[in-house]
Parts: sequence; structure tokens; C-alpha cells
Amino acid sequence: MKQVTKDMNILEMVMMDEGIAEILMESGMHCLGCMLSHFENLEQACAVHGIDADALVDQINEYLENQGE
Repeated sequence: MKQVTKDMNILEMVMMDEGIAEILMESGMHCLGCMLSHFENLEQACAVHGIDADALVDQINEYLENQGE
């Protein structure tokens, strides 16, 4: 089963499943095309945007889990 962690970078996660991009956008991360998305990990990006990284990881992993059904 696919899962994301806070230490994964944004591009890596979106390449895992393009649906993750929508979750990130809905959470307030509108910078997916930003150069930093290639280097920043999820925890760093969440800190910049004032987003709870643990809650976002849970949301993304729940989405990925439901994709397998």
C-alpha cells in the first residue's frame, strides 16, 4: 500500500498519485508549480503555509488507502 510521510517532498508525492495534488491545493498549498516543491518536504511546506502536517498526512494516506478499494 502506498503511503506518504512528512519527510517526502511535494513532487515525489504528486508523482505517486496525481490525486494528491488536489488534496494539497484544497488544504491551501497553491504552490505546486513552485520550484521549492521539488526540494521542500511536506513538513516544511506545511510550516510555511500554517497547515497541520500530521493531519494532512493522515488525509492523504486515507485517500491513498481508499484508492486501493
